[in-house]
Amino acid sequence: MTIVRLNNDFENKISTLVTLEHISKSEIIKKAILEYYEHHAKNVSPYKLGKDLFGKHGSERDLSTTYKARLKGKLNEKHSH
Repeated sequence: MTIVRLNNDFENKISTLVTLEHISKSEIIKKAILEYYEHHAKNVSPYKLGKDLFGKHGSERDLSTTYKARLKGKLNEKHSH
């Protein structure tokens, strides 16, 4: 559970929405958080989301340029028996 302290201005705005929408303060706050999340999650690029993970678990940096030679070597090892 999370507790949020709101000043009088926010309290008044939420109270107005409670009256207009006929839903609880909690429901209004949940909807506001969900809307905020959906808006900001769409603006984050996949690169930005994974930036801190890229290159973290690999030791060989030339895989994209040497993959053909590596594949050929593995196939030769497998079929040379």
